[in-house]
Amino acid sequence: MSEEFKLILSDGSEIEHLRLNGNNFISDTKLTEDMFAGKLSPVTICDEKGQEEHEHMELVQLVKMGQEYWFVLRDITEKELADIQTRADIDFIAMMTGVDL
Repeated sequence: MSEEFKLILSDGSEIEHLRLNGNNFISDTKLTEDMFAGKLSPVTICDEKGQEEHEHMELVQLVKMGQEYWFVLRDITEKELADIQTRADIDFIAMMTGVDL
């Protein structure tokens, strides 16, 4: 029997009975991108060995293959988070000063 995984998203919702193939999680239950939107900081990944918390993740892809849904999550790096914050700060300053970027 293959190892089974469960994801706990930041709103407490759970996606259960997942299998793993490489870095793809596989679900027999229908999944949509909306189910992940705004709920990936943090994500807890559980298996029979324990659980692992990931602070900031993003959905890379979600594909229906036959009757299964395959999806990939990835960790957002500290550099990417800093870049996002810098861009948000620049956009805010531009808005407050009336500058078009």
